Amino acid sequence: MGHCYSLDLPVRVADFVEAGHSCRAAARHFGVSDSCAIKLVRRTRDTGSPAPARQGRPPGGGKLVPYESFLIQTVERPAITMPELAKRLLDKHEVVAAPAMLSRFLCRCGFTFE
Repeated sequence: MGHCYSLDLPVRVADFVEAGHSCRAAARHFGVSDSCAIKLVRRTRDTGSPAPARQGRPPGGGKLVPYESFLIQTVERPAITMPELAKRLLDKHEVVAAPAMLSRFLCRCGFTFE
């Protein structure tokens, strides 16, 4: 697993290399691996910032978003369980969704467990 470094380290490594030293010399100087120094310098050159890229899926996406109105209308009827909702979604729209995924989606839409 990767090791997290504070943001000042990539800045110092990039500045060290920009001052005329090699990436491997920067790695030895700052006590990081050669590949880490090379990647830090490459990221700084490519993006202009040593900050790491954002991880995870961008918000607002997902396969259930197009079916939000169907799901909300179905849940507003009383006494439906998540497995039943998953079955209705599969029957009507041919979309496979786990009950836990439906529950998380509906919680993000403002519904509660009750």
